Amino acid sequence: MAFDRETVQEYVAKLASAGVYVGTSSWKYEGWLGQLYDPLRYASRGKLIKSRFDAGCLSEYGEVFKTVCIDAAYYTFPSARYLAKLEGQVPDDFRFGLKVTDSITLKHYPRLDRFGIKAGKPNADFLNSDLFTSEFLQPCETIRDKIGIIMLEFSHFRKADYAFGRDFVADLDQFFARIPKGWPLGVELRNRTWLVPEYFTCLRKHGVAHVFNSWQAMPSVEEQLKMPDSRTNPELAAARFLLKPGRKYADAVEAFRPYDQVKEEYPEGRSAASQLIREGLRSGVKKTYLYVNNRLEGNALATIAAILPSLTKAAVASGTIELEPEAMGPKD
Repeated sequence: MAFDRETVQEYVAKLASAGVYVGTSSWKYEGWLGQLYDPLRYASRGKLIKSRFDAGCLSEYGEVFKTVCIDAAYYTFPSARYLAKLEGQVPDDFRFGLKVTDSITLKHYPRLDRFGIKAGKPNADFLNSDLFTSEFLQPCETIRDKIGIIMLEFSHFRKADYAFGRDFVADLDQFFARIPKGWPLGVELRNRTWLVPEYFTCLRKHGVAHVFNSWQAMPSVEEQLKMPDSRTNPELAAARFLLKPGRKYADAVEAFRPYDQVKEEYPEGRSAASQLIREGLRSGVKKTYLYVNNRLEGNALATIAAILPSLTKAAVASGTIELEPEAMGPKD
């Protein structure tokens, strides 16, 4: 299904009013020009001005969507000034999803140039509750009413990091016990064998959501949804649809860029996203955040446009939120 800007705008507004927020992972994609973005806003003499596009496209994004995942927060602690600048570009009912900075979530620094002399070394600030509070949460206070969820994304841990998953859970338990309460938090794992009752119990104890994630070596979101007790917070749910399981990130980048069209549909992922939307609508109290990445199918906008018709057009037009009978399925 192609991306119809006005239709998607109407759908996501109705969903957000019912507590279900659907958006994308980041927003600065030139491949979306002519779909989500009007090229004329960012052009001079018929040529795209990239600096103008990067600085202003969030405002146009916020005209259609009600949430976005700030991936940039993963690479550096977000300053209050940076967050205020983003807040000033979106409407009052917009909610941000933030990835926690990797200085908190990496056990060892990868051997990548961006880490400089830290590359390949243990991270002394892994799950440092004081650092997280002062350098991440404190700046976030300035836009607290605009934050929908804060997600701790943990890269795949190796045996050198943890001999057993239970040791990670113990560290996670201590971390959550030490940080300020009341923030909407989620955890995203990349170790498939660690999705066990002890992990889910830890999250439930601290009111933290398990972030359902579609990733190369993880069980599909559909499989994760079937796991007992995977809904760890009755008032908060989140999912990130990043990659089709089995596909490497670099391969997806090569196959799908410049992200201007769907190259390969992933029906199972779309079905799982629809299920989470329906669960959120039935709850009545839960806030649900779904983020779709271009690397899932090639164009996150068109993927979302294909997912949203789990709501009837008539319901959207009449101002009500109702599911199609055939989409409802049996209630639990």
